[in-house]
Amino acid sequence: MTADPSGSGAVTKPERATQNRVVALFCEQLGYRYLGNLEAKPDNSNIEAPQLTEYLSARGYDRDQISKALDKLQSAANHHGQDLYHNNKAVYQLLRYGVQTKTEAGLPTDTVYLIDWQHPEQNRFYIAEEVTVFGEKEKRPDIVLYVNGIAIGVLELKNSRVSIGDGIRQSLVNQKAEFIGAFFSTIQFVFAGNDSEGLQYDAIGTPEKFFLQWKEDEADNSSYKLDKYLAKMCQPSRLIELMHDFVLFDGGDKKLPRVHQYFGIKAAQAHVRRKEGGIIWHTQGSGKSIVMVLLAKWILENNPHARIAIVTDRDELDKQIERVFRDAGETIYRTGSGRDLMAQLGQAAPRLLCSLAHKFGKRNVDNFDAFIEQLQSQPCHAVGELFIFVDECHRTQSGKLHKTMKALLPGAVFIGFTGTPLLKKDKATSLEVFGKYIHTYKFNEAVQDGVVLDLVYEARDIDQRLSSQHRVDERFAARTRELNDFQRAELKKKWGTMQNVLSSKSRMDKVVTDIAGDFSVKPRLDSDMGNAILVASSIYEACRYYELFQATELKGKCAAVTSYNPQTRDISTEETGANTETDRQVIYHTYV
Repeated sequence: MTADPSGSGAVTKPERATQNRVVALFCEQLGYRYLGNLEAKPDNSNIEAPQLTEYLSARGYDRDQISKALDKLQSAANHHGQDLYHNNKAVYQLLRYGVQTKTEAGLPTDTVYLIDWQHPEQNRFYIAEEVTVFGEKEKRPDIVLYVNGIAIGVLELKNSRVSIGDGIRQSLVNQKAEFIGAFFSTIQFVFAGNDSEGLQYDAIGTPEKFFLQWKEDEADNSSYKLDKYLAKMCQPSRLIELMHDFVLFDGGDKKLPRVHQYFGIKAAQAHVRRKEGGIIWHTQGSGKSIVMVLLAKWILENNPHARIAIVTDRDELDKQIERVFRDAGETIYRTGSGRDLMAQLGQAAPRLLCSLAHKFGKRNVDNFDAFIEQLQSQPCHAVGELFIFVDECHRTQSGKLHKTMKALLPGAVFIGFTGTPLLKKDKATSLEVFGKYIHTYKFNEAVQDGVVLDLVYEARDIDQRLSSQHRVDERFAARTRELNDFQRAELKKKWGTMQNVLSSKSRMDKVVTDIAGDFSVKPRLDSDMGNAILVASSIYEACRYYELFQATELKGKCAAVTSYNPQTRDISTEETGANTETDRQVIYHTYV
C-alpha cells in the first residue's frame, strides 16, 4: 500500500521542510543549478548579468554584442513610462526573437539569442531561494527560477495549513509598482503551492480566481502533487516549450494555457505534421479560441509554406475570430465576398484569413451533384499548403457546404473545432470530412476542473394559485423584513387579497412573479451576487417577459437578448387601426 504524501501527516510539516524538498527536486531531479539562499545579497535582479554573460560568451558572442544585448534587455525590463504588462511583453519579444545589435556603424545587424529555443538542453537553468528584492518596498519571493540568468518563474510556498490563495495574493501584491513590480517584467510563470492542495500557476497580472491547475498522470500518487506538477511543468524542455509556443498576449491580458489546451495543441501538432485533419472537441467555455490562435501561430511559424483559413457559419462568429486574432497581435484578413476569398487564396498573401462558410457556395444550384463534379474538375488553385479551421464544425459540415469546400480545395487539411457533442446524424458526416477526433475535453471534465459551471436544472411548476402556505409566508417575510411588528401585522391583513390577485394573472405573469420572488428570498440572488436566464420560446415571448419584468423590482436590472435587429419596414404594414399591437409591433417597440 502506498502512503498518501498529501494526507494528514503533511499538515504538520513546516514551510521550510517543503521548501527544502522542492529545492532538492529542482537540483537533483530536474538538473537546475543552485544559486543559493539570496536573502542577504544586496543586488538581486531579474537579470543576473554574470550568469547571462557567461552563457552568451559560451555561445560565441563577443563582449560588445553581449554589452549591447544586456543594455537593450535591461531597458525593456525597466521602462518607467510603461506598465508591467507592456514591459513584460517587450521583454518576451526579446527572449522569443532575440536582440538586434549593431556594434559599429556600417556593419550588419546581429541577432543575439538570449535563449536557445531549438535545443533546450543548451540553456542553463538556475534556482535560488529567499531572493530579497529591493524595490519601492523590500520583498522576498520564496523561490525564483532563472534561464541563462534571466528570472522567468516565481514560486510562493505555503504551509499545508495555509491556503494556496495566500501565496497567489502575495505574488499579486509583489507585482504592484509600489512593491517590487519591476522584478516581474521578465517573469513568465507565477506559481503558488503547498503540500495539501498542490500547485497553481498563471501569468503576471492574473487575478486569483483565474489561476490554473495542471493535471497529468493522475493515477501516480507516489509523490506530493506539488512535486509532481512542478516536475511536469518545470522539466527544462517542457518549460522552454511552454514559454516558446504557449504564451499569449491578448489585448492587455497575458495568458498561459490550461492543461487541456496544451495537450489539445500538442495532439493537433502531430496531425499537422502528418498533413492529417481531425476534430478538436473542447466543450463550450473552455477556451477554443485560444487553442485556434496558438495552433495557427505554431503552424505559420513552423511551416513557411502554410496558410490558414478560418471558416465560420455566422457573421458574428467571423467578426469574433477576427477580433481574437487581432487582440493577440496576429494580422488576419477578413474576406468580403466569395470572389474576394478565391482571389486571396490564389495568391501568396495573406497567410491568415477568415471567412464565412457560405462564401464557398453558390446560390440557386438545381443539380448539386453536377455542381460538385464541375468544381472537382476545376478546383481552386490555392497558393501554399492550406489548412482550413472550421469553427462549430458540427453545424457547418452536416450540410452540403462541406462538399463544396472539399471540392474547391482538394489538397487542404481540414481541422474542425466544436464545443458540442456530435449528434448521431452529424457524426458520420463530420468524421468523414475531418477524420477522427484529435483531442476531446468534455463538459463533465470541465466541470470537474472548475473551468465551467455545472448545468443545474430545477423542474418548476408554477402554481395556478398561490396555495402553498410556505411559499406565501416566505414571500411575505421577504417583503416585510424592514418593517416593525405593527406595520407587519397591518400588511398581513391585506395579504390574502394580494394572493387572490396574483392567482388570477396569466401564466406569464405568474412566471415573472415567481422569479421576482426568488430574487427576494434566495441568498445568492438577494445579495446581488447572482443572476438568472429565462429562455423564451420566441422573440415575441421574450419581449413580453421583458415588459412584465419592468413592473417588478427587477426593473432596470434585466434585458432581452435576441437575434432581432429592428427595422422600420418590420411594422410598415402592421397597423390595424385597433388599440392593440400586433406581435411584430410589440417586438419593434420593445427595442426602439
